[in-house]
Amino acid sequence: MLRLENISKVYPTGEVLKSINWEVKPGERVGLVGVNGAGKSTQLKIITGKVEPTTGEIIRPNSLHIAYLNQEFEVEPSYTVREEMWTVFTEANEVNRSISKVQLEMESADPDKLDELIHKLDKLQRKFEALDGYGLDAQIEKILPEMGFQIEDGDRLVSSFSGGWQMRISLGKILLQSPDILLLDEPTNHLDLETIEWLETYLKGLKTPMVIVSHDREFIDRLCTKIVETERGVSTTYPGNYSQYLQQKEEAKIAQLKTFERQEKEIEKQQVFIEKFRASATRSTQAKSREKLLEKIDRVEAPISDLRSLKFKFPPAPRSGLDVVIIEDLVHTYNDNILFLGANLLIERGDRIAILGPNGAGKSTLLKMIMGMEKHNEGVVKLGEYNVIPGYFEQNQAEALNLDKTVMETIHDEVPTWKNSEVRSLLGNFLFSGDTVFKQVHALSGGEKARLALAKMLLAPVNLLILDEPTNHLDIPAKEMLEEAIQNYDGTMIVVSHDRYFISKVANKIVEIRDGELLVYNGDYHYYLEKLEEEKEKERQRIEAAKKAEKKAAKDAKKGSKKKKSKVK
Repeated sequence: MLRLENISKVYPTGEVLKSINWEVKPGERVGLVGVNGAGKSTQLKIITGKVEPTTGEIIRPNSLHIAYLNQEFEVEPSYTVREEMWTVFTEANEVNRSISKVQLEMESADPDKLDELIHKLDKLQRKFEALDGYGLDAQIEKILPEMGFQIEDGDRLVSSFSGGWQMRISLGKILLQSPDILLLDEPTNHLDLETIEWLETYLKGLKTPMVIVSHDREFIDRLCTKIVETERGVSTTYPGNYSQYLQQKEEAKIAQLKTFERQEKEIEKQQVFIEKFRASATRSTQAKSREKLLEKIDRVEAPISDLRSLKFKFPPAPRSGLDVVIIEDLVHTYNDNILFLGANLLIERGDRIAILGPNGAGKSTLLKMIMGMEKHNEGVVKLGEYNVIPGYFEQNQAEALNLDKTVMETIHDEVPTWKNSEVRSLLGNFLFSGDTVFKQVHALSGGEKARLALAKMLLAPVNLLILDEPTNHLDIPAKEMLEEAIQNYDGTMIVVSHDRYFISKVANKIVEIRDGELLVYNGDYHYYLEKLEEEKEKERQRIEAAKKAEKKAAKDAKKGSKKKKSKVK
């Protein structure tokens, strides 16, 4: 269906892709993985023709229609949802606009001009019919419910919907084009868990082949049927989902290491023989023969060592008291929205809590109230009384860091007594080396800012970590290192994250914000999902029982009515 053959891409700054070979077959969902800068998005752009490869080619039918959902999807806020959907039908949309313009002119036209406009309108309407313009409206009506919208939502402005719903509009626009292949670049960015799960389920139901670039490991684990890894510019294909890819990669690495070590041992043995008998009158011929064989042998390469990645651990945490955060009868509103209504929560030493809830539920607001950065309306939100030392990682690093300082200055200003070599050593663990330490913060990428903020957090030991979307902009290896650091951290942690894989690795309790309350689930993320299913099942049973009771009551009432009529007779 579509195949990349020997693709390379060289920029003036260096080679990004060296040897890319993979394909998409009908029905496949391919996940592209690799560190930031590995060239995943570049491959998508090469497929769409936005970027030309240096060498190699894309093998595809001429009629293949490729649709691309960019991570920064574009919608026009001033349009209604229906008008925004219409923009994908470029020619029909233009004709439709011309029809509206002519109809408007006809309202005030004089008789001589009116005949001309009627003729023009007739011509436009016939062209609109030829483009199946009237059928396109029906297609939009059909796609709206599929994307989760009510039919009447089609007349609402795009600006009245959240980012998650705007993503659904963008996806709907793409699907209206009936693509043969769907390219998705970080589709879960900025989405809440509910929308991510909806998107996951929806994409699973499509038969359209797709290629997905995502740092959301749970998303690609549940969705993808094949993984293509790009490492040092070379692609390797693994059948199966993300978990199977990790297992296959580890098994291949172990097998390659064993083969390499076995060959090295045999080569060393032969070299000892050659050196020993090279000058021997009786065995020199054998030695020369073995030397020629060694020259022709196909050498097995040692496994590629793990790419240089983020390395750090949190400083030892001073011991706090048992009660770390106390929330009692919390009431808080924001812009006429009730976020909390009598909410209660006790966080104890050693708890690793993930706070979940849809966008706008008040997750980040709660973290700020715990830190004392935002005042609450009523109730109590306070830190424990004994030795609680919080450290706060803000969601938006651009706001948390001084954009005018250099990377080096950002750290040096926090620890003025440190030598330059000590600062450089710390920054080296966070992948800042050479001249990059002199870059100003405003020139850093989102991932670099996130790493710098993490490095800054390490400068003072804390026993309460408060993390707001800490995995934003981090690639998968960096996320894994953060997970390991948190697992080895001996303090208390509160995290807000939309990364389900990350939550499942670091949290031992889940707190869900629901209907103004803080609901505690005393287990990890998978325990939380099991409990949610149990709650849904109980609710289904309750509804079913209520319906049965309603039917029985109606039946009994009907019987009673018949008996009453019989007595009257």
